[in-house]
Amino acid sequence: MANTKSAKKMVRKIERRTAVNTSRRSRIRTFIRKVEEAIAGGDKQAAQAALKAAEPEIMRGVSNGVLHKNTGSRKVSRLAGRVKRMA
Repeated sequence: MANTKSAKKMVRKIERRTAVNTSRRSRIRTFIRKVEEAIAGGDKQAAQAALKAAEPEIMRGVSNGVLHKNTGSRKVSRLAGRVKRMA
């Protein structure tokens, strides 16, 4: 366990950061789920609208350090491909 003043402060900082990152990651997953539900429902217009809302949210997660750059790009690319392939 942390036994110096600076180590205790780092523990507090890490707890706060973890809480923020968890909520950001959850928000990103929600946006992705909305796109996937629209794809499953077969509604191309809704899927495109959901993708348009999800892409900046995913990239915001990348810039905040929640996701790696390549991971964010991969998620956007795969979602866009699935929307594009819809009938």
